[in-house]
Amino acid sequence: MKINIYAVCLILLLSSHGFVFAQQATTKPITKILFGSCVHQDKPQPIWAPINQQKPDLFMLLGDNIYGDTEDMQVLAEKYQKQANVPGFKQLRETTPVVGIWDDHDFGVNDGGAEYPQKQASKQLMLDYFKEPDNSQRRSREDGAYTAYIYGPLGQQVQVILLDLRWNRSALHAVSKTQYEKMKSPNNLGPYEPDPSGKGMMLGETQWQWLEEQLKQPADLRILVSSIQFISEFTGWESWANFPHERERMLALLDELNIKNLFAISGDTHWGELSVDKTEKGQSIWELTSSGLTESWHQISPNEHRQGQAFIDANFGQIDIQWPNSNDTKDEIKVSLSLKDTQGDLLLQQHLSF
Repeated sequence: MKINIYAVCLILLLSSHGFVFAQQATTKPITKILFGSCVHQDKPQPIWAPINQQKPDLFMLLGDNIYGDTEDMQVLAEKYQKQANVPGFKQLRETTPVVGIWDDHDFGVNDGGAEYPQKQASKQLMLDYFKEPDNSQRRSREDGAYTAYIYGPLGQQVQVILLDLRWNRSALHAVSKTQYEKMKSPNNLGPYEPDPSGKGMMLGETQWQWLEEQLKQPADLRILVSSIQFISEFTGWESWANFPHERERMLALLDELNIKNLFAISGDTHWGELSVDKTEKGQSIWELTSSGLTESWHQISPNEHRQGQAFIDANFGQIDIQWPNSNDTKDEIKVSLSLKDTQGDLLLQQHLSF
């Protein structure tokens, strides 16, 4: 395996200047990552059986990890505990590293953002659920629960970037009640429209600066974790498209830093699908949406970037990584993105090379 001496020197140099790096989670190579979102603690959860059978190196929860929807922290804690006691999920946590980030329902309020009054207390409960250490930066950050991890040794490093799209998010812009009742509701379309001011926030400036630092770190493969859809430009429900200037800023940042080894994963929608878009410089950005582990939504929204079908039944996402060996003349990292159902059967698959 080739070691990038430049990368090692860069790490040492930037560390000496106080840059915040992703946490080194493990130096063992990883080849299989599973993920999912939208799991209701009160519903049957047969999906953990095929997930556990896969024996993943890592499992990621992308949000709506419980349906809390409360400002009462005792109620929220009890719902987390109920989910923690689900046998299949309990087995997963006993055998597999589990990391994650919240979305709105585990944040505490449907479609909630910066205005939610209990976000500090709610954050600590979420971090307790993920067994985050007491001295973790995630606990002390004043503007959210975002974080990043590095998995694997030099030459096989996977950077996982978990964004917080709740803590700083500005209020959503909705159509009027009359417009909604006449135009949107009859077609089962959500009430939201793009932010007309062009100033609304998703990440907040501090998180943007942090993200730029993370993307400058050496990594062989990068996974951008977004609790809501990034690629889709439909704005009726929640997505990055409600803040198009933020979506454009992300694509521009990837171009500016010449990032060519990144794909995105997301949840929230209650259906699963694959999407792709291009940056201004022509770099393809793929996104696999997996939702939900228990939830489904029969009225699938439009998505001009969708590749193939969307699937409403319970599903989980799978990322398989094939690292190049000494005989691989192309020296490419091969990634397979898959969506699977409650039986572990394949719903869709996309092969990528980096």
